[in-house]
Amino acid sequence: MDIKVLIADDQTMVRQSFHAVLNAQPDITVVGEAGNGADAVHATTRDRPDVVLMDVRMPVMDGLEAARLILGDPDLDARVLMLTTFDIDEYVYGALRAGASGFLLKDAPLEDLVNAVRVVAAGNALFAPAVTRRLIAEFAARRDPVAPERASRLTAQELKVLRLVARGLSNTEIAAALVIVEQTAKTHVSRVFAKLGVRDRAQAIVAAYEMGVVVPGEN
Repeated sequence: MDIKVLIADDQTMVRQSFHAVLNAQPDITVVGEAGNGADAVHATTRDRPDVVLMDVRMPVMDGLEAARLILGDPDLDARVLMLTTFDIDEYVYGALRAGASGFLLKDAPLEDLVNAVRVVAAGNALFAPAVTRRLIAEFAARRDPVAPERASRLTAQELKVLRLVARGLSNTEIAAALVIVEQTAKTHVSRVFAKLGVRDRAQAIVAAYEMGVVVPGEN
């Protein structure tokens, strides 16, 4: 089935460019556009996209608040991919905490945009390579005050799985690393998400660093 995408950006030329590129893909359909955060929330409720490309800075309502409303609505199942013109934005951390599946720089090649939509639609996290190290440093600096209690919910095997998720490994790669079948790896990942109360890999990565389960530079 096609991946349904909503594009939210206050610049008409950006929306039109993204629309043309994404609609040209055989597996992606653009179902709507929005010029501000408030319209993005309304359009998401109306059009039910799988992925919302959300600009961070927009009039009326910014992308972060729009993302919070969309991701906080239990009746919506859209994933949010934040877009920014900055190498790092002060709101990116908040967006990931709110449940966004990652973010991409607007000046990235268009083929990266197409790949990002597919990655996020598949339930994976995506971070712009140019800012990943700075994001990790930000995660590491923010310790969860109830980290010991959260970590204690996980079994030893689940802690291993969380560390591998935080390193960016897919279920297939986790299975290979732990010498288990892929379905078992998928089950472990789902249990980790449920126990930590996280939506997806992006939030699991945030949790792993906040809890000190992984640290920057750890192999």
